Amino acid sequence: MRTSVLTKLNYATDFAIFFDFLVHKIPGFIGKSVQEITLKDLDNYIDSSVIEYFLRYLSYYTFHGKPCRNGEKAKARKLSSVRSLFKYFYNKDKLKENVASKVSMPKLHEKAIIRLNNDEVDEVLETVESEDKFGSVFQDKYNLNARDRDIAILTLLLGTGIRVSELVGINIDDLDLKNLAFKVTRKGGNVAVLYFSDEVKDAIENYLKWRTDRLKKAGLSEDTEALFISLQNKRITVRAVENLVKKYTGLVNPLKSVSPHKLRSTFGTALYRETKDIYMVAEVLGHRDVNTTKKHYAALDEDIKREASNKVTLRKKS
Repeated sequence: MRTSVLTKLNYATDFAIFFDFLVHKIPGFIGKSVQEITLKDLDNYIDSSVIEYFLRYLSYYTFHGKPCRNGEKAKARKLSSVRSLFKYFYNKDKLKENVASKVSMPKLHEKAIIRLNNDEVDEVLETVESEDKFGSVFQDKYNLNARDRDIAILTLLLGTGIRVSELVGINIDDLDLKNLAFKVTRKGGNVAVLYFSDEVKDAIENYLKWRTDRLKKAGLSEDTEALFISLQNKRITVRAVENLVKKYTGLVNPLKSVSPHKLRSTFGTALYRETKDIYMVAEVLGHRDVNTTKKHYAALDEDIKREASNKVTLRKKS
């Protein structure tokens, strides 16, 4: 089975946390280093109660001296990693029993999906364009300096629904303004061509002028690979995009905690309302399984049904 580098990294981290838990909490492992643990130790000292203890431990623990917390989703992923480890060695006849399979996955409770409504989208973009929004001369000057870039980033996120990791990975050569298209590397490493509107094109063109001027002033090559750059003239990071999204949306509605992924949901919602086509939404968002899309947008079916109820008139109005 092919897995992405990020998935492999997540597995490795989950295994490291599990084995760190064993050497600090479980008799038979305490006093050993992780490197000293053998498959025989797993057979002799681990049963389903140890795995259940691990799940409880994940609520609050320390790893490499750093306090950590895990919610339902993170716990489920770590349990899935541990189960895959035991399953692999059990199937290879290296373990007598697959004790991890006896522990049920934690129940995941659905969280309310946060999106911006149309008015909030307008307000966010107007806020970025505004010259004095923070009441601090320094802060307003800083944001004015990055205004064209921030508008382009928010417009692209809201106008295409791409993931933040996809956005920061776009190179200047991936952009085709003539055909209103760009290439992104999707989750799993697949490359896809996506399209954008004239409104998005205008925002990107304004940003490109800003980008060119900035690189020239810094004496840097205009051939710098990254499309979106930081104020240090390096490829912008995921964290920086998350911070700017939070900053501007927080001014519009401080009660909503909005991340770039929530802007993705905002786009998906708008597209579904316009097209009523869940398969189109899945394709554009890059969901491999349409059921993932349905889970997030099926609630809108009630709005569509309600709208449809007024489409047919039984009596002509006099």
